[in-house]
Amino acid sequence: MSNFNAPLSRRLSVAPMMEWTDRHARVFFRALSKHTILYSEMVTANALIRGDKDKLLKHNLDEPVALQLGGSSPSDLAECAKFGEDYGYNEINLNAGCPSERVKNAQIGACLIAKPHLVGECLASMQKAVSLPVTLKTRIGLDNNDTYEDFYNYIRIIRDHGCKHVTIHARKAILDRKRTPKENRQTPLVPELVYQLKQDLPDMEICINGDVKSLDDALKHLEHTDGVMIGRAIYANPYNILSEADKKIFNSTQEPKSREEIIEEITPYIESELAKGVRLHNITRHLLGLYNGEKGAKIWRQTLSIEGVKEGADISVIHSALNKMKEQSVTT
Repeated sequence: MSNFNAPLSRRLSVAPMMEWTDRHARVFFRALSKHTILYSEMVTANALIRGDKDKLLKHNLDEPVALQLGGSSPSDLAECAKFGEDYGYNEINLNAGCPSERVKNAQIGACLIAKPHLVGECLASMQKAVSLPVTLKTRIGLDNNDTYEDFYNYIRIIRDHGCKHVTIHARKAILDRKRTPKENRQTPLVPELVYQLKQDLPDMEICINGDVKSLDDALKHLEHTDGVMIGRAIYANPYNILSEADKKIFNSTQEPKSREEIIEEITPYIESELAKGVRLHNITRHLLGLYNGEKGAKIWRQTLSIEGVKEGADISVIHSALNKMKEQSVTT
């Protein structure tokens, strides 16, 4: 069970990203921001029911954190939501937005937008299984079903099934065999539809996602929505976004930690994971952007990328990267 008892504020969150927002990344992000909600990678119901639950769900030092599930069976999703609650997650989220062909074939992700009543049944079943908030991540439309009326009716059905928390990627999904998820990200954003939805459904908590690149972008969206979810920009500039988030978004009076203090804070976690047999690169790949925009950032990235992948690499690689950066600053 979770040790986090404070009410969840969804004013800012980090999006679930496959192969990126794993438990190591989330420990790093949590050191940067104490209030931003973090999301797991999507875990499919089928994998969770049949697989190693410890491997898929075990986490620590990352609360508040949401578990994102993928699936379309109300009973399976209810079972998996209970697993998430038992493992100490603070929210259970259903993915109805991923446009990849692979998940479409498994009846997961954006293809569910065409079946709003099924999405509602899944969410209702999950809500009955847990005492946690159950939320939805979705898009503004699917293929040619992309009018505001289609969008509004879809979300209203979700609301009528008891779901009051929705994060919306403000572009439609195009499920074309020739179109990759990357190409789907080039579909135009229409944030105005999300803003309008919030006006028309004021009793729902509506958060927006899609090409949010900075806290300034987030603050502009917060003038119209209840929350903002940031994705890939976190990897490009984790420190400048997340270290300032508590102060700018959550009105914390705590001053941001320095980059060196962040490293010091997560060092015990890194050493503990190394002792369990985790390879250093599995952790440090998430730290590559920590010094982006700063003098010595290239040396930092190179050292972690080259030395961190070697067999037996340990915490000394991080110390070496820091020392090399200091040496460069002295000589230039």
